[in-house]
Amino acid sequence: MERVALYHTEARRRLETVRRDFVRETSGALFAEAQARVTPWLRAIAGLRYDQYFFDVESDDPANSGRDDAGRLSPKASVILGPWARTELFANFGLGFHSNDARGVTTTVDPGTGSAVSRVTPLAGTRGAEAGLRTEIVPAVQTSVSLWRLDLDSELVFTGDAGRTEPSRASRRQGVELSVRWRPIRWLVFDADLAWSRARFTSRDPDPAVTGDHIPGAIETAASASATLRDLGGWTASVYTRYFGPRPLVVDDSVRSSASTIFNAQAAYAITQWARLTLEIFNLLNVQVDDIAYFYKSRLPDEPVPRADVHFHPAESRSVRITTVFSF
Repeated sequence: MERVALYHTEARRRLETVRRDFVRETSGALFAEAQARVTPWLRAIAGLRYDQYFFDVESDDPANSGRDDAGRLSPKASVILGPWARTELFANFGLGFHSNDARGVTTTVDPGTGSAVSRVTPLAGTRGAEAGLRTEIVPAVQTSVSLWRLDLDSELVFTGDAGRTEPSRASRRQGVELSVRWRPIRWLVFDADLAWSRARFTSRDPDPAVTGDHIPGAIETAASASATLRDLGGWTASVYTRYFGPRPLVVDDSVRSSASTIFNAQAAYAITQWARLTLEIFNLLNVQVDDIAYFYKSRLPDEPVPRADVHFHPAESRSVRITTVFSF
């Protein structure tokens, strides 16, 4: 079992324990799929997946210890039309889930206040669908575009300072994604992806004082692009960039995060058929951006009362990693 703990600290020195747990989470799944070509231009795919989860928590508070298990059946279906002129249309639908924090599954007492809390649902259901097209009508270019929607029975929020997991409202996320891959010559590949999404709660907050339906932290615009050199006498190299746009930090969208753009680079050399040396550079331009941001109340030593502000975790500064991989 792995230890998961939350402490009150000062200058990285532990002052007291908020909660300490030993957690084991085990899961297994079975999946079956069938395909059928109904006509020369129509294919259908159906799948069925069953997942089983087991949660085992040993907490420093016996009231928050326990075991639980849950299973869920997830059917999937796809329809593909085409191809016509090197283009095909597709539609996908499926049921799924997201698993919740194992501690929330067994917790019955708030570790900060000692008040009773309800256990969260181990597996929260989701329903997703997408429709779009894929085409290679332009020589050396692969393009796909899709519209998608995802409904969740419950968002999940982990309150780090309190050490508790809180189920939140049902939600809906929908958007559009565009992907382009261009290979102008044998040893050069360009990739670009662009995504836009709209995320909203679909039910009212039980607290009447809470107004707004934005989901804090839900990214609205994301983009990535890369250029890759490959098959050059054993050498492969690439440069990759990732962009995250501003996103709401509170439900009424009155506070938003800043945008971030980061570049990474990689070069690899095949020493032999069974050995590869790789050099990776993260945050190539050494930019100062936020990896993640939150908005909540805190208090500094020189402040008379707590005040709400943006709290963030900065992206790691430029770093280098060298690895060697042996394959036998």
